[in-house]
Amino acid sequence: MIQGIIGKKVGMTQIFTDEGGVIPVTVIKAGPCLVVQKKIKEHNEYIKVQLGFVEGEKVKKVNKAIAGHFGKAEVPPTNVLKEFFIDENNINVGDSIKVDIFEEKEKVNITGITKGKGFQGVVKRWNFRGGKATHGSMFHRRAGSTGMCAFPGKVIKGKKMPGRMGGKRKAVKGLNVVKVDTEKNLLLVKGAIPGFNGNYVYIFKDSFSFKRR
Repeated sequence: MIQGIIGKKVGMTQIFTDEGGVIPVTVIKAGPCLVVQKKIKEHNEYIKVQLGFVEGEKVKKVNKAIAGHFGKAEVPPTNVLKEFFIDENNINVGDSIKVDIFEEKEKVNITGITKGKGFQGVVKRWNFRGGKATHGSMFHRRAGSTGMCAFPGKVIKGKKMPGRMGGKRKAVKGLNVVKVDTEKNLLLVKGAIPGFNGNYVYIFKDSFSFKRR
């Protein structure tokens, strides 16, 4: 068993159940991924494989170092590489990993980059209430007092202030797999995942447990 796979967020939709309920789902193009490299660490007793996410378009402008890395494995270059653990030594370089490693009603953990929203104020970034909206207030969407009068005379670290919002790595755990489409390599999970449509995500099996060999 392999720990996970690389995917690409397609978008969100909804599925109707036989009982008439509605399930909001995120559609992910999960794989196919090719095994580019295999790493066996004897002193740490683990096996990892490096996967490359295969897309429809051919990757251009590959430097010599990257071309040599993929050429050694005899697989075409890819834009994204990610390492995953495996618990059995049954996967070799050049093998194709597809979405069929997942099953319906299985729980997965998904990691991605959140939407970047640039520099934002405290009202949008931290949900501050703000001041009065009356004329002449001069205190509408400001942060207010940030420090103290005398000792220690500085702003404490971790204070909620304006700054860069989004664009950070985030993991969502315990998402249920609603449907697995092996023909189109699509994975439908209940709920939302980080990032915009077209963003690369990493899907991990929640049931995978790393065991020492």
